[in-house]
Formats: sequence, C-alpha cells, structure tokens
Amino acid sequence: MDLLYIAPVAGLVALAFAGYLMSSVLKESPGNAKMQEISQAIFEGAMAFLNRQYKTLIPFTIVIFFVLFFVDGYKLAVSFLVGAISSAIAGYVGMTATTKSNARTTEAARTSLNKALGVSFRAGAVMGMSVAGLGLLGVSGLYIVFGDPVVINSFAFGASAIAFFARVGGGIFTKAADVGADLVGKVEAGIPEDDPRNPAVIADNVGDNVGDTAGMGADLFESYAATAIAAMLIGQTVFPGNINGVLFPLVIGAAGIFASIISTFLVRTSEDGDPLAALNRGIWGTNILVAISTYAIASVMLPGKAVGITIAVISGLAVNVLVGMITEYYTANNKPPTQHIADASQTGPATNVIAGIALGLRSTGLPMLVFAVAIWVAYGQAGIYGIAMAAMGMLCTAGMVVAVDSFGPVADNAGGIAEMADLGPEVRKTTDKLDAVGNTTAAIAKGFAIGSAALTALALFTAFGEEIAKNPKLSGLVVNGHLVINLTEPGVIIGIFLGATLPFLVCAFTMEAVGKAAFEMIAEVRRQFREIPGIMEGTGRPDYASCVDISTKAAIREMMLPGIFAVGAPILVGFVLGAKALAGFLAGATAAGVLLALFMSNAGGAWDNAKKWIETGKYGGKGTPTHAAAVIGDTVGDPFKDTSGPAMNPLIKVAGTISLIIAPLLFF
Repeated sequence: MDLLYIAPVAGLVALAFAGYLMSSVLKESPGNAKMQEISQAIFEGAMAFLNRQYKTLIPFTIVIFFVLFFVDGYKLAVSFLVGAISSAIAGYVGMTATTKSNARTTEAARTSLNKALGVSFRAGAVMGMSVAGLGLLGVSGLYIVFGDPVVINSFAFGASAIAFFARVGGGIFTKAADVGADLVGKVEAGIPEDDPRNPAVIADNVGDNVGDTAGMGADLFESYAATAIAAMLIGQTVFPGNINGVLFPLVIGAAGIFASIISTFLVRTSEDGDPLAALNRGIWGTNILVAISTYAIASVMLPGKAVGITIAVISGLAVNVLVGMITEYYTANNKPPTQHIADASQTGPATNVIAGIALGLRSTGLPMLVFAVAIWVAYGQAGIYGIAMAAMGMLCTAGMVVAVDSFGPVADNAGGIAEMADLGPEVRKTTDKLDAVGNTTAAIAKGFAIGSAALTALALFTAFGEEIAKNPKLSGLVVNGHLVINLTEPGVIIGIFLGATLPFLVCAFTMEAVGKAAFEMIAEVRRQFREIPGIMEGTGRPDYASCVDISTKAAIREMMLPGIFAVGAPILVGFVLGAKALAGFLAGATAAGVLLALFMSNAGGAWDNAKKWIETGKYGGKGTPTHAAAVIGDTVGDPFKDTSGPAMNPLIKVAGTISLIIAPLLFF
C-alpha cells in the first residue's frame, strides 16, 4: 500500500513545478507600456469569460451534486464536486499563465528566438503540469479516502461535464471573434491580421486562450482522470485480491509526470534553430522515459505481466506519435493535401470548400487504422487490462503534450502584440516563426486529444461492461463473467443508431451557435467601422470591450443546449431502453464521435493552413481572389476545428462516465 502514496506525491511535485515555472515567467520583462496595456486587455477579457462561464455552471453543478447525493450517498457527490472544481482550477491556472506571458514572449523575441521559445513554453508547461498534477492528485487522493474506484468515477464525471462546457463555450467564443475579425477586417476592410484598427482583434486574441488553453486543458484533464479510473476498475476485476492491479495505473501516471518534468529541460534551440524540433525533443523524451519506466515498474508490481503490459503501453504511445504525424501530414501548409486546397482556391470559394471537405473525410482512414492496430496489439498482449494500459500510456504524456499545445496561444498572442504595439519587423519575424510552429503543435495536440478520447472511451466502455457483469439484476447479459451483447437484438441496434446520432446533433448545435455569434460580431465590427470616426486612419480607438462581451454572452448562451443533450441522452437511454441499448449507444456514440472529430479537426486545420500558404506569396498572395476564397474556406473551417470537432472528445467521455455511474442502477 506504500505504492499508493507515490501518486499524490507526484501530483504535488507537478503542482510545485508549475508554481516554479510560473514564478520564472513572471520575472521576465513585460515590455513597454503599450505592450502591457494590450496584454492586460487580453488577460481581463479571458478572466471575464472564465468567471461568467463558471458562474453559469454553478447551478448545474449543484443540481447534479444533490442528485448524486440522494441517489447513492455523499461519496459520489463529493467525488463529482472535487472533479468539477479541479477542472475549473486547472483552467484558471493555465489561462493566467498564458495571458500573463504573451507580452513577455514578445519582449523576449526582441532578444533571441531561444529566449522567446523558453518563455512561451514555460508558460504552456504551467498548464501541462497543472493538468497532470491535479488529475493524479485528485484520483489518488479520493482513492485513499474512499478506497473504491467505482465511487471515484464520479470525479471523472465532474471533470467531463466541466470539460464539455469549456470546450463548447471556449470554441464558440473564439470562433465568433475569429470569424468577425477575418470577414470584416481582412476581406471587407482589407487590413492585416492583428491590426489594432480591427475592433474584434482583442476578442480574437482572448479566444486563442479560452479555446486552446482552457478548452484543451479541460479536455485532457478529464481524459487523464477517466482513463486512470477506468484502468483501476478493470485492474480490480482482472487482478482480484491483488491491489497492485488497481495501483499500477496511478504509479504509471506518476512516472509520466516525472518524465514530463525531466523532458522540459530538453526544449531549447539556437537563434537559427527549429523551435518545432526543440518541442519534439520534449515529446520524444517523455515517450521514451515512460516506456522504460513502465517495464521497470511492471516488473516489480505485476511480475510475469511486465512485457505484455509494457507493449500495451507502447502501443498507446505509438498512437500518440502516429496520429500526430498523420494530422501534421493532412494539415501542414508544406504538405500536398493542404497545398491542394490552396490550388483549388484559384477557382473560387466553392472549390476550396469541396477540397477541404474531401480532405477531412479522407483523413479519417489512417487514424482509425492506427486505433484498430493499437487495440488489437494491446488486447493481444494483456487482455482488457492492456486496452486500459494503452490509453493510460498515451495519457501519461499529457503534461508535456498540454505544455506544447498551450505554447501555441502564447506565441500567437505574442505576434499580435508585436503587430499592435508597432514593433520592428525583426521582432515580428521571430514571433511569426514561433506562431507557425504553434499552428503545427495545435494540430498535433488536437490529434492527440482525439486519440486519447478514443482510447479513453474504449477503456470506459470496457469498464462499463465489467460493472454490468457485477450487477445481479443483469445476470442474463453476462457470460463467463463478461458482458455479452447480441447485435441482432432490436434494442441494441436502436441504441447504436441513437448513439451515432448524438454527435451529429451536437455538431449541428455548435455550428449554429458559432454562426449566430459570428453574425452578432460581424454586425458590431461593421457598426464600429461605420460610426466611430478615424478608425481606418488610426486616429479613432475601436471599442474592443464590446466585441469581447458579444463573444462571451454568445458562448454562455449557446453552450447550454448541447450540454443538456450530452448529459441527458445516456441517462435517458439507460433507464428507458435498458443496459443492452446503453451498451449499443456507447458504441455508436464513440465510433461516430471519433470519426466526426477527425474529419472536422483535420479539414479545419487544412483550410487554415491553405490560407496561410497563399499568404506566403503563392498564387499571388494577399489581396487576390484566390486569397479571398481561402479566407472564406478558413472561416468555414474555424468552427470545424475549434468548436464542433473538439466538442466530440468530451462528448463521448461524458457518455462513458455517466454510464459507469448508472450501471449498478439499471434493471434490464
């Protein structure tokens, strides 16, 4: 049992390291008065959004807390509340780090590329270490208190619920601002990106943080927690009487934290070096250290199973690497798929959109093949426990992956501040280099998030089956101790169809939400250009705050309906149609959700980078009809890659965690 305390200690170490990184970032110079003013406006906008979002979620959280309390006692309710609060804390910490470091990165860019990379990466690592530290500390701490992984599953439910709203709300905010800034500023007014004359420019920079920092962080926080708990539940079944089967996922999580901390020191570059190569060293270092430590730990804790479990973990790490490579291939602007979209833009926006949709659809094939091979290898080596270990292996690296992803919004904001503060072209050259890398790492992180969601959902589904097998009221579904579902039964088929429908409905709600919010933003930006004298001449000051307020109100208003569907659908299916239909529902929702996430994220990323490829001077560059067509394609892709696509990840995990909670209550 002494091994149990390794996990909370590692969680505390991660949080302490995050504090150290935050302190080191804040010691850097924030630049001149103009840079500080812009940075403060971004910080205040981001905090205003988070405050309003979490205040809106308080009644929702309280209702679920009391429902859980009356249904099954205080343990489930407390675990849920701790998960929700931990997710919110991670969001606040990460948002503070990135919005306080943007001007500092800009100022560092006036000195050297390596210094700018160091400041932005350390800020991102604050979020990464907070996600991993709070996740592991929460799961292990609750297990120490309650001693039952079934009970603490509601910690993952709390994290999942908050993550879904963070993903959807953040995505609506950022894309409403982005669409308004692009269509009116770039296309209609013909001014550059991040031009201070654009009224939506501050909202756009705020959106980078609420979408890619708070949203992504919450997404991977709940993946981390849900995977660890699912692995513990499966370990309890696979290794009866052997506590090490339950504790092993926690110890591996601790190893992942230490691997991430060590690997942060590998991220550095020279003035003429490649920042992406530096960030990749951090990711590869983490992967290698996790693989080595897994075998060493498994040899001690689960002797005789060490090789199989290590191979299962490595299969999860391979998913991380391969899905990232596939995502980069389909979305990077120096690769043929994205360049094909740029080429199609020469004949107008229609052919641009057709090419982007086709690319997104085609891009689902290889990742799904990777998932299939990883599942086959993991199950072949260590059975159902191996599937959970593949997911846990992938999530072990979350500290580093979130750090690399959160680096992106900092670099993006740094470039915007350089533009708005009228700094020299040599500064913008450095920030542009970091921003280009940030676009690539953001796409790779989205691939990681989708891959982790797929494996986490599979682990949750497996754990759901094990919990059903323990329910005496459902003995007719159990053969040799395992859940068995007949795919020819009408109830199961109905469940599959309903589950596959849910992701499409949520995508529709979120796409419409962005459209409504963008309409309001476009109207406001046009009004300001029309009514505030001197904006285009640079003598009039735009009303940035009104645009931030429009995005915030729209995001809060529009995120509620998708959230109700996400939480309510599995409960309704489970209690109305029964356990067999719910199993089918989970299978349908997972398959459709993962495919939609891949399609939308990759299509959106490719549209974005096709536009950037043209902006380098290809096909005539900016100001041409080809560029205008690419901007329209990018605008269509914005809610694809940053709102609807990413919302699929927490959606399928919310369904899994809720199903686990209600499994003991189902009757047929």
